Amino acid sequence: MTPKWAGRCETCGAWNSIAEEASAPAAAGAARGAGKGRKLEFVALSGEAEPPARAATGIAELDRVLGGGLVGGSAVLLGGDPGIGKSTLLLQAAASLAESGRRAIYISGEESIEQVRLRARRLGLATAPLELAAAINLRDIAASLEAARDAAFVVIDSIQTMWLDTLEAAPGSVSQVRASAFELIRLAKSQGFAVVLVGHVTKEGSIAGPRVLEHMVDAVLYFEGDRGHQFRILRGVKNRFGATDEIGVFEMTEAGLAEVANPSALFLAERRGNVSGSAVFAGVEGTRPVLVEIQCLLATNAGGSPRRATVGWESSRLSMLLAVLESRCGLRLAGSDVYLNVAGGLRIGEPAADLAVAAAIVSAVADQPTDAGCVYFGEVGLSGEVRQVAQAEARLKEAQKLGFSAACLPRRVARGNRQAAAPEGLALAEIGHLGDLVARFLARAGKVSA
Repeated sequence: MTPKWAGRCETCGAWNSIAEEASAPAAAGAARGAGKGRKLEFVALSGEAEPPARAATGIAELDRVLGGGLVGGSAVLLGGDPGIGKSTLLLQAAASLAESGRRAIYISGEESIEQVRLRARRLGLATAPLELAAAINLRDIAASLEAARDAAFVVIDSIQTMWLDTLEAAPGSVSQVRASAFELIRLAKSQGFAVVLVGHVTKEGSIAGPRVLEHMVDAVLYFEGDRGHQFRILRGVKNRFGATDEIGVFEMTEAGLAEVANPSALFLAERRGNVSGSAVFAGVEGTRPVLVEIQCLLATNAGGSPRRATVGWESSRLSMLLAVLESRCGLRLAGSDVYLNVAGGLRIGEPAADLAVAAAIVSAVADQPTDAGCVYFGEVGLSGEVRQVAQAEARLKEAQKLGFSAACLPRRVARGNRQAAAPEGLALAEIGHLGDLVARFLARAGKVSA
């Protein structure tokens, strides 16, 4: 390398062998005070832009969460607990893209080539034209990806194992993760391939490493699920090319991850409708309506502080709902342990589940089962009022599609010139206050609320 052109190379003695190469633009702040910067060209806000071209991965649930498929030049961060199925999902997606004629590259920093091949044989993907590599040196990876001009999809498993030799830090440190991710995202933008970075998670469930990592990428996906359940939930929490809070549902089988086209039917497959303490919640995850069973069990507390345990729902939300039932509806729950479970391993975060949880609790208190053909949804306020929730029609249509005959929901109000319509054959029970729901169950049990 020479700072200026010369006719003869001083190293090898060859003539006319020196070629000029333009250097990459320096990072911000790297050459402070080294001269004036380049003038930017500003454009108007108005203008037409074509929607980004997408490449379908061949896995419909993954494409749904991504917003319709992979966008060229995009960077996706995928996190999840160890052993949840991140590598399996990406190996299946990469193999599917490779079989469709696109060049897909899988780079593993945690497993050897033989380990990846072993998983591929188990998944029935041994013949897929997928290119594999086992490496952690980012300089070697970057040089290889720059040479792969026709690459469409690159998987880095995982970003915490990448190592940049210009930094005096161990792989997985904040500086290494940040610098490695920046270089890989820069390559993806310049070369036009979609890159997926697998990220480790902490014991709290968040992606390990610097928080700036989630800001740098275009989409952040979390792979959720309990290894004791066969269901896996792929949840999008950030997406610059699609809707956030979208979910994809998978089932872990011996042959890998299988898509679940109708998760509502699967979540309710083992439900028994004649048991007290159970209610069906009509929820919405992203743009998809999902029906799931909520179970509640009350146990007499011998003494001391009553226990409140939840699986799949916020414990603070349960405490608030129990306080409303005691203060506004007259139920006595201070002497009982309360156990709440969302069947199937799904985690619910929307307030619309309040009414279904309340129905399960009141059903357990009165020892009366809920109507087996009824679904519940609605938000409960601190005064006991039941409030409207979004996408009521989508929830009702999903309930009708699965054969439910009734729905318990907040009182409908006209929004503009249009009122939420009920599907044909679905009876609606509108509730304005939580006390109305409590009175129904207690009257059926022959009790009177205090």
